[in-house]
Amino acid sequence: MVVWCPDWPVVATAAFHRLPVDERIAVTDKGLVFACSAAARADGVRRGLRLREAQARSPRLRDFALDTVQVARAFEPFIAALEEMSPNVQVVQAGSCAVRARGPRRFYGGEHAAALAFLERFAELGVTDARVGVADGLFAADQAARLPGVDLIRIVPEGSSPEFLAPLPLQLLQEEELSLLLWRLGIRTLGEFAALPAADVRARFGEPGARAHARAAGVDPRLVVPRVPPQLRESVIGFEPPLERIDQITFSIRAAAERFVAELTHARLVCTELVVEIGTERGESRERSWLHPRWFSAADVVDRVRWQLQGGSAIESALSAPVTRVRLIAETVDDSAAHETGLWGSGSEERVHHGLSRVQSIVGHEGVLTAAVGGGRSPRERQVLVPWGDRVETRAGRAVSGREGTVPWPGSLPPPLPTTVFELRRPVLLVAARGESVEVDERGELNGEPVRFSETGASQGLRAIEAWAGPWPVVERWWDARASRRLQRVQVVDADGSAWLLALDDGQWWAEARYD
Repeated sequence: MVVWCPDWPVVATAAFHRLPVDERIAVTDKGLVFACSAAARADGVRRGLRLREAQARSPRLRDFALDTVQVARAFEPFIAALEEMSPNVQVVQAGSCAVRARGPRRFYGGEHAAALAFLERFAELGVTDARVGVADGLFAADQAARLPGVDLIRIVPEGSSPEFLAPLPLQLLQEEELSLLLWRLGIRTLGEFAALPAADVRARFGEPGARAHARAAGVDPRLVVPRVPPQLRESVIGFEPPLERIDQITFSIRAAAERFVAELTHARLVCTELVVEIGTERGESRERSWLHPRWFSAADVVDRVRWQLQGGSAIESALSAPVTRVRLIAETVDDSAAHETGLWGSGSEERVHHGLSRVQSIVGHEGVLTAAVGGGRSPRERQVLVPWGDRVETRAGRAVSGREGTVPWPGSLPPPLPTTVFELRRPVLLVAARGESVEVDERGELNGEPVRFSETGASQGLRAIEAWAGPWPVVERWWDARASRRLQRVQVVDADGSAWLLALDDGQWWAEARYD
């Protein structure tokens, strides 16, 4: 039995942003539509479309980037509810899960009664259009749940999975190369593919082709593999009556924070990412994720709660009503063995972490900043100062880490990047062979080859240029006449062997950085 929630990425994203599901919403991944709402599909938006084409078809479309963690977290209550009704639940993907039909069929008195009970439970949680498919195999049951129609429950009789799958298209196998090759061979449906001899399919397409052939024939050998429910490590502190003062709240949660950390320590775990959720008597709820360079101690947990209550430029504004509860969630944990003190004591890096964290607890979250590389087109723009322990935020507002990479910046400087970036760019002089200043015309071409260069901007002390490259145009905010900016970049190497990054801005050459 497969329980499927249609358009789950859209449902989860709309709930997170507090939007109605009937709006025109698209969830995008890498510039393509990953999922869309029914209203967006009515305008012609389809999965796989480029975002601009989708916006052209539906001008009122609201697009959001796919957040797999957020989508999976929103589905967790539904998985837990299904596990209460039937054990051994397998999560196929966010929005879809499978159970073995034998147990629910015996308990509820039939497959239809069990499916109806599942749908009623999902409706209580807010999803009224969930569907259930029952078949001999996991693939056939999944297709039965997803097949369009008015029936929310579709049961394929036992032994009839091959006939049910036969007229369906090959694309449902989600094997792009195999489907394309079979299409060229004149095979259009799963039934035509299943009619091929299994031995010939294995010899021609290998083990992946044999598995796809088994699914198409309705003899999917895969079994339901139940998940291991994650142990939620959290602590909830309630206040009755609600507290208004920050010092009262931080004092009240100190013992709970110590127990929270002690439980993790007992399980030989440390918390490296903490989620703090604060609720008020008005029903407001503020949630924020905090990172730590090493791991959270009880004092660190109390500090994060205090900083979140105080608010700031990089944190959500302070709450405007008395606090009724504080919830601490260990979002990311790690084995404590990886964070043990060395045999000969702590290293210099650990002492730096400890010292900076201690100073931060005294002066506040934004009192200790660390330099990081962010997004931007010039080396100066890519210098970002962030609070100690936080992720780097680019100028576009998106968090950047080693796993996510950086957002694209057309016109940005390619590697290798200069090692010395001037805090204030310096005026310089770049002249051609006849002594005139080098300029760039409207077509992006130099009026003369650069031959001499002065880093002071004065005509005295000109040095010969051994090599140069460019120019490369940088155009920013071309759509705004007041804020638009156009630069021309050039790289030069002077007679001393020093390489410079120069920029022509409004008729004046500037030195932005130097390659040491």
